[in-house]
Amino acid sequence: MFARRESLKQYVRLYPVTTVIIVIHLLAMAAMEWYGSSKDNATLLHFGAMFDLPNLRPEPWRYVSSIFLHIGFQHLLFNSFALYVFAAPLERMLGAWRYALFYLACGIIGNIVSAWLHPGYYIGAGASGAIYGVYGAYLYMSVLRKDLIDYQTKQTVRIIVIMGFVYSLVIPNVDIYAHAGGFVGGLAVMSIMTLFIKRRQLVQNDEEQTVYREPEE
Repeated sequence: MFARRESLKQYVRLYPVTTVIIVIHLLAMAAMEWYGSSKDNATLLHFGAMFDLPNLRPEPWRYVSSIFLHIGFQHLLFNSFALYVFAAPLERMLGAWRYALFYLACGIIGNIVSAWLHPGYYIGAGASGAIYGVYGAYLYMSVLRKDLIDYQTKQTVRIIVIMGFVYSLVIPNVDIYAHAGGFVGGLAVMSIMTLFIKRRQLVQNDEEQTVYREPEE
């Protein structure tokens, strides 16, 4: 399920929303580096990063814009790679517009939880909340909608989730609140979204596929 064997042309055709998101990541990074630096606080704030700063409140649009910004190339590459590999199958399952709504909802929920739980002042950006929402969606399916994914994928999902949260705990300057918020958001939103996913049709056996012909005279 997560093996990406498509050509670039096939990938763009099959996963247009994920492709657009990654392109926005790249363009936003290029613009920030041209303007100043993606690691510079003033540049991040100018382009729409989330924040909690003395005597300032973030504008509502930052809950969306910050999802598409990244702090440094390593951050950009890590999140874009995760999207490229893991988010693509979910886009096919939900359909383009439902997947787009899911992705934005998880990113926004991650930002809301981060702003609510952060113990001190901060400036934050990144797609991690939305990506952890994708992980939450797969975990939901592996536990409660086992008809939608195969056994090997279930095992892979659980490993990814465990490694993701270990990464959140051991790597410095990671917004674990956004990760956790996006993950819980993914679980909640996916519980609604799966109502629109048709159950996989079982392969019919030969008897069910028999074509009855009219008897010859």
